[in-house]
Amino acid sequence: MHDSRLDKLAEVLVDHSTKVQSGEHVLVEAIDIPDEMVIALIRRIRDAGGVPFVTTKHNRIQRELLRAADQALVAGAGEYEAFRMQKMQAYMGLRGSYNVSEMSDVPTDAMRLYEEHWLKPVHFDIRVPKTKWVVLRWPTPSMAQQAQKSTEAFENFYFDVCTMDYSKMEKAAAPLKDLMEQTDQVHIVGPGTDLRFSIKDIPVISCAGNHNIPDGECFTAPVRDSANGTIQFNTGSIYRGTPFSDVKLTLKDGKVVQASANHTDKLNDILDADDGARYIGEFAIGFNPFITNPMLDILFDEKIAGSLHFTPGQAYEDADNGNRSNIHWDMVLIQTPEFGGGEIYFDGELIRKNGEFTLPGLAGLNPDNLK
Repeated sequence: MHDSRLDKLAEVLVDHSTKVQSGEHVLVEAIDIPDEMVIALIRRIRDAGGVPFVTTKHNRIQRELLRAADQALVAGAGEYEAFRMQKMQAYMGLRGSYNVSEMSDVPTDAMRLYEEHWLKPVHFDIRVPKTKWVVLRWPTPSMAQQAQKSTEAFENFYFDVCTMDYSKMEKAAAPLKDLMEQTDQVHIVGPGTDLRFSIKDIPVISCAGNHNIPDGECFTAPVRDSANGTIQFNTGSIYRGTPFSDVKLTLKDGKVVQASANHTDKLNDILDADDGARYIGEFAIGFNPFITNPMLDILFDEKIAGSLHFTPGQAYEDADNGNRSNIHWDMVLIQTPEFGGGEIYFDGELIRKNGEFTLPGLAGLNPDNLK
């Protein structure tokens, strides 16, 4: 039986996120997701006058391709996908996963080859700066388990958060974007955290369903050499298939000079991937009112109401501080009372305390006003 929620989600992705226009080429990259959702997208793209292209992938097959990959394989795949991406005006990446740790046993050297010759040239160099793009996860029993919900309860949560009124969020986020554009010094305080950096003259991007579903953040980047202090993250994350927790970074003049976690050696291996991996490429404030607890899925966790994320590695070109890397690792700090609280100051003025915005002009982003 057809699920009408698929059509509603397809409408959000085509009409709001990518705003597909007549004649535009749209690539749908479907990774372990139901055919019914792909079909719903194809139909909605056609209704908008777009031209749908589809590629289907599976994480188990991707793991096997990469597990013993050499440069010829990943470079060849990267060249092929880069050629195709150059022909697209829009991209939709729907990414399911039956096992969030599927890539955990892919050797580090193989992952580095993938990041350098496939991921970066296709996605960082072409898709992100040159297409209208949106990416999202797909609800699976694995994700429900991560969120500590039943399969049915998580599915209902997923469609509620992914099909919320993003136009309302877009209006409420405009004052935060304006304030960040006027800000020089940022000071973040919390348990284990005392960090200062500048965002002066770095562009600010408000995200309300335009690139990620679910969404809810304003992001920019620190001036590359400005960050000093320590940040202690209280939210786990998965990178290269490995679950990390208790990540703590100490920075001096923008560079991570000390890093520890439950897998300290693996953490430092990633931060040593290239010259830019120990510098920060993104700073963002999250405010999605429906997402309140982490679930080891970064597209959800980085949008948690009352959170922020701080990202070693590549900067986005539309909020560019000049940092270049094959790494882009969003690390999340939640500052609601349940997670220890904390404050954010802009140029010495308190703008958020314990996850609630304190300035009247930003109150529209607090959860009770945004739902």
